[in-house]
Amino acid sequence: MTLTRSYVTLLNMLDRIAPILPPLLLRLILAWEFGEAGLEKLHGENWFADIVFPFPFNILPADFNWAIATWFELIGAGALIVGLATRFFSLSLIILTIVAALTVHMPAQWDTLAELWNGYRIIGEDGSGNFKLPLLYLIMLLPLLFGGAGKLSLDHLLSKLYKR
Repeated sequence: MTLTRSYVTLLNMLDRIAPILPPLLLRLILAWEFGEAGLEKLHGENWFADIVFPFPFNILPADFNWAIATWFELIGAGALIVGLATRFFSLSLIILTIVAALTVHMPAQWDTLAELWNGYRIIGEDGSGNFKLPLLYLIMLLPLLFGGAGKLSLDHLLSKLYKR
C-alpha cells in the first residue's frame, strides 16, 4: 500500500512539473544550438552559393538565403529562450532544419533505405550525410510546435493577460 501511495505521489509531482520543466529545457537546448549556428553564420563567410536549394529557396539569391537562415536562427534562439512566439519560431526552425537536412545533411545519392540510413550514422567522404542531428532537432521542436512554450514563458504570461 505504501509503495502504491509513493508511486501515485511521484506521478502527481511529475504531472505538476510537466507543463513547466520539459518545455523550458527543450527551449533552452534548442536556443543554444540554433543560436550557436546563427552566430557562426553571422561571423562566418557565406558558403550557400555552392548549395542547390529546394523550391522556393532555389529562386532566391544565396546571400538572401544566408541572411534568412542567420536571422531566423538568432532571433528564433532568443524567442525560444524567453518563450515568445514559440510555435511560430518552432515552425520556422522546422522548415529551416528540413531545408538544411535536404541540402547538406542527406546523402547525395542513395538507392536503398540501408544506404539512406548510413546518412543517419556517418558523414560521407564528400561531407554529405549525418542527418542525425537535424532529425533530433525536428523531433525536439515538435512538442513546442504542438504544445507551446510551457508555463514558464512569455507566451503563457501573455495568454493569461489576454484572457483577463
